[in-house]
Amino acid sequence: MAVLSFNPAQFVAAIPPATRAYTAATVFFSVLYYILSWSGYSAPFLVLIPGSSIFYPWTFLTSAFVETTFIELLFTLLVIPASLRYLERLWGATELLKFIAVTITASNIIAFGLNWIEYVVLRLPVFLYGQQYHGQMALQIGVLVAFRQIIPEHQVQLFGVLKARVKTLPMAYVTFSTVMCIIGFQCPFIVIQFGWLVSYIWLRFYKKNTGDLAGGPLYGDRSETFAFVTWFPPLIHGPITWLANTSYMLASRFHLIPSGVTDVESGGYAAVPGGARAEAERRRAMALKALDQRLAGASPTPASPQRSLQSNGASRPAASSTTSLNSDTSGPKKPAGEADAIDVGGSASGSAAH
Repeated sequence: MAVLSFNPAQFVAAIPPATRAYTAATVFFSVLYYILSWSGYSAPFLVLIPGSSIFYPWTFLTSAFVETTFIELLFTLLVIPASLRYLERLWGATELLKFIAVTITASNIIAFGLNWIEYVVLRLPVFLYGQQYHGQMALQIGVLVAFRQIIPEHQVQLFGVLKARVKTLPMAYVTFSTVMCIIGFQCPFIVIQFGWLVSYIWLRFYKKNTGDLAGGPLYGDRSETFAFVTWFPPLIHGPITWLANTSYMLASRFHLIPSGVTDVESGGYAAVPGGARAEAERRRAMALKALDQRLAGASPTPASPQRSLQSNGASRPAASSTTSLNSDTSGPKKPAGEADAIDVGGSASGSAAH
């Protein structure tokens, strides 16, 4: 009879370091907040309060570690560590920590500025002292954006009932945030929208990719399938395309985004590294092999066996040559996770906006 044993030390040691540190910080700051709340103390030095956080600048980052209710903490511990573990093994600890810090801090800074603008315009003190930003909603949407980049066609099952593709989840969460803000719950749901925008810009232009191509590191993912316009329905692609192109040109003119080996306008991109990309390459090779077999089967069959043998010997290189040509001129490769959508007989899709 097999004996199942669980060693907590081995389980913790198996968690990558950045994920382990982030999870520990979340538990520590949340428990500290609970203790202070039960003791009757406020904690403006732990959460982001627009009217007082200017004196506690570290709260722009550390407020994300504070979950003010047990339900929020439980949900975070069930979702975030597993997601960060996957991303850390794909990106590495350094890039994951950069992604976390940028997504959380930039989203909180934007929310802080918005509250001050609302106070100046409306003169309502509630925007300065009646709202506190906390929790990991910005990071949650950031993780969904990262998954949409890496495994967009992967299907997930929610609560054993609902099924959805990963690429549909970020905008569903943003839509939920919009509804909550409209009915009066700006804090903390507005940071979902800011987290979506910040995480997308970081992954699109600034995230460092190493070890894939010669000539040094590449930044971001400039593929057409990750363009800004792909987040929106076709009905509004026109104005979104103009807005994205204009913003990109201005950012490039003022050198606000790092330059890569290739540019978006030339059809180049910085590919997504890691095992998912290797899987996409494998599927692409299988598609090219199927195309090669199709071209070989379409060659004419001569009457005599001798000529048939010669014809087969000549047609195979021709098919291989055609396959090689298609592989060289097929345009930018799709990022990892979308290889299932490769149509060996189809044509390349049109360019999408940034």
